[in-house]
Amino acid sequence: MLRALATGPLGVTELADQIGLPKSTVSRLLSALETEGAVIQVESGGDYRLGEGLLDIAGAAQPGRNLVATVRPYLLALAEELNESAGLSIIDGRYVYYLDHAETEADVMVRDWTGESLPIHSVPSGIALMAHWSPEQLTDYLAEPLEQVTARTLTAPDLLQERIEQFRRDGYVWGYEEGVDGINSVATVVLDHNRQPVAALHIHGPAYRFPDRLNTEALGRLLVTTAESIASQL
Repeated sequence: MLRALATGPLGVTELADQIGLPKSTVSRLLSALETEGAVIQVESGGDYRLGEGLLDIAGAAQPGRNLVATVRPYLLALAEELNESAGLSIIDGRYVYYLDHAETEADVMVRDWTGESLPIHSVPSGIALMAHWSPEQLTDYLAEPLEQVTARTLTAPDLLQERIEQFRRDGYVWGYEEGVDGINSVATVVLDHNRQPVAALHIHGPAYRFPDRLNTEALGRLLVTTAESIASQL
């Protein structure tokens, strides 16, 4: 029934004919689905269509899926323009979880991190997201032992606080081989309509060529502008 309604609004009779069930059964099921918000009736006695209650169910089944679909074109555009990899990530416990990745055609490129995780404090994406935490959340996180992922990973709470303040001033933050040896990255956040972070957006590349130290600010601003465009679409 739900798959049939995904093609557009249908009346009880049309729906019954399409899926091969008695009208009485379809009517009873529609009533139950309407109670859950999974379908709504366009007007009294009229057709039914899918309801917003399905969004909650779909989101719980695969977090970030709709976000990935929205952001994917922006990742591809960044990767093509800069010839470096671009990615999207979210917080998962004490880790940053990588939702999506757009590659480049460069001879040397960063491997796809989709589906993998790194400690929040070890990557710019995590720093950018931490900057929107409450003081209590931040204190609780920094009170726990912080993993030294590479020789350059910041684990001192005062240094991490400085990095967070830097992000709050600039709107983006750089990391130099702190999460992965040989990889540099810059990140910002994508905000919802309440100005709350929904994900981090980042560009990363091999440390020997990324970034050009003369344009770190320009790259950061480009990322911020891209995140604002994504937020507007969301």
